[in-house]
Formats: sequence, structure tokens, C-alpha cells
Amino acid sequence: MSSNDNDHRGLLPAGLADLLPPDAAREARAIDLAIERFAAFGYERVKPPLVEFEESLLGGPGAALSQQTFRLMDPVSQRMMGVRPDMTVQVARIAVTRLKHEPRPLRLSYGGNVIRVRGSALKPERQFAQVGTELIGVDSAEADAEAVLLAVDTLRAIGVSDLSVDLNLPTLVAAVAGGVNQPEEAMSRLRRALDRKDEGGIAKAGADRKAADLFAGLLRAAGPADKGLAQLAKLELPEAAAAEAARLAEVVKLVAAAEEGLPLTIDPVEYRGLEYQTGVSFSVFALKGREELARGGRYSAGYPEDGVSESATGFTVYMDAVLAASAAPPERPRLYVGLGTPWADCAPWQSKGYAVVRAVVAAPDPRAEAKRLRCSHALIDGDAVPL
Repeated sequence: MSSNDNDHRGLLPAGLADLLPPDAAREARAIDLAIERFAAFGYERVKPPLVEFEESLLGGPGAALSQQTFRLMDPVSQRMMGVRPDMTVQVARIAVTRLKHEPRPLRLSYGGNVIRVRGSALKPERQFAQVGTELIGVDSAEADAEAVLLAVDTLRAIGVSDLSVDLNLPTLVAAVAGGVNQPEEAMSRLRRALDRKDEGGIAKAGADRKAADLFAGLLRAAGPADKGLAQLAKLELPEAAAAEAARLAEVVKLVAAAEEGLPLTIDPVEYRGLEYQTGVSFSVFALKGREELARGGRYSAGYPEDGVSESATGFTVYMDAVLAASAAPPERPRLYVGLGTPWADCAPWQSKGYAVVRAVVAAPDPRAEAKRLRCSHALIDGDAVPL
């Protein structure tokens, strides 16, 4: 086989990559830390399969990711299956089927890899690890706040500090639109102007003055949470929209009380990427970088189209972004021990924090062999000698 053939076999599809040492170990450790924090707050882990029947995977909230789902034919059942692009819908399925008789609220956690048909400009990776939680069967501000606070707690446990949280109400614009009587074309132009964050476009949309002022007021509410909520409180929102704004204010109050000093912002007109959220939603960022580390919010767990649905909230942590935002822990020192060292003699060194690298072939120069194997120490005359 030629060297060109070997190089060719090392190529991977766009958006897919091998995770090599030490990054693979860092990711595994971070996932373990996250799952442990979840367990400390009563979240029990579930492990759904990598592929499912299409109708289960793409029902309910999964429909929002149907275009991002790899599909294949199951040769056994002759039914179409999908490879999971996200784990939330799988955990929701487990909750409303296998665990439907468990007491609510139900707290579940998960961790695993997902794969999507295409990446984005900001996130070109198509396969990445997710860990997260779902709090199912209750609709309250306390539950919404718990999701935010647990996400922050988990990211800090992994090693990301100086966090900020941006809160959204993805259904607020629709609730406002449903409560004002405006021509369809004018409303369409208003929605497009909001998407562009274009206050001038709102004024030119053709809506009446009251509706235009209302939508402009929503746009002006984006920013620091205290100022944004004060702006929302000034608006004469339709009843449904006012209830959503009140829930957001309550969640902000709870989070701020628990995490004094945590920067909180709101953007009440943002909904892109939050298509299946039904209430207060949020993203967590590191102040030193603007890449999203975690995302979550309220949604309908299960299959509303079949009348099987429960209110839920939760979040997902994106491990690739987290590793990029956190400092790598110190590497464990590697101790080279010579051929014939008894297996039991490794344990005392491992208890001192060394990774023991046992010789499996004779080496005339232990120091040189230890360096070749990237060891920091070699066992010479019973001592761990630094190299």
C-alpha cells in the first residue's frame, strides 16, 4: 500500500473529526463532571439508542430538526430510521412512554454524540457531544430557573468561569401579533423588520401607530435584564403576551436572587434556533468569548400531534464549545517502568497520581525509552526520576 493510500484513508467527511489525545480524555472527563452535577440535583441518567424509527425521532419537537437528520432503511423491519441530530426528543420520548407512570416532575439527564446533515457558518461540526437535563411534567418559573441555574453550575464545575445568560421568549412575538388586529401583509413586514432588528423598518411596515409602537417597544427591550424588563412593563401587551412577559420577569428574579452578580440579558424578539421552544428559553456564554456553551428552555415533551405531551424544560451543553472556553487541566505525569515490573507494583504509583506505562519489550536505555513514549518520569532503582 502506498503512502498516498494511507493518507487517503485518513480523510474524513466535512464536519467530522477524530478527537485525539489529550482532547478525547478532556471531553470524557468534562462529561463525567456534568453528569455528576446533574445527579447531585436528583437527575437520573438515561441512554437512548443512536438510531430510532423515523416517526418517533421526528415527532413532536423533533420535527424542527427533520432537515438535519440522516435517514436509513432498517434491513430488519424495512422501516425508515433516523440517526439522532439531538437527544432532547429522545429523552422526551422515554419520559412519555417508558417512564409515563413515574411521579412528576421527572428529572432525567443524558450524554452522547449526535450527528447532523450539515453544520453552520458558526458551528461547522456535524458530529458533537451533548450532555444535558430535562425537567418534565411541571410548568413553573421555579422549574425554568432551575434549568438556568443548573446549566451555570455545571459549566463552572467543568472549569468555565465568568459566564453570562441571555434569556428569550420565542413565542412572545406571535402572542403579540395574535393580539393586535393588523393586515396580514403589514404583519409580515413587521415580523421581517423584527428579525433584522430594524426599528426603522417597523415604522414603515404599514401597521397602525399603536401596533408599530408596540413592536418597536419589544425591540428596545433587548439588553440588560433589569432595563429590558422595565421596558416590557411599560408596554400594553395583549393578555397572552403579558403573561409570558410576567413569567420571564419571575424567572429573572429567581435566577438573580440565587446568582447575585451573574450578568443577565434578555432579547424578547429572538426565536431563530428556538423553533420548538414554547416559553422562557436561554443561552449561556462565557464573557471571554461569544460562542454558545449551553442552550435550553421550555418545550412540549412528547407528541402533541397524538395528544401525548407534557410541559418540560431543560438544557443542552455543547462540549466542543465548552472545551474551547475552558483551560486544559494539568496532564497526569507518565511514569515508565521497566520490563518485568510486577503488575501489583503499579498501584502505589498510580495512587500518587502517575499514569504507569509498562514496558512490554526490553529496552537497553530506560531513560531514552521513557522519553520516546512521552513519559515525564522513569522508574530507576525504585524512584520516579524526572526526565
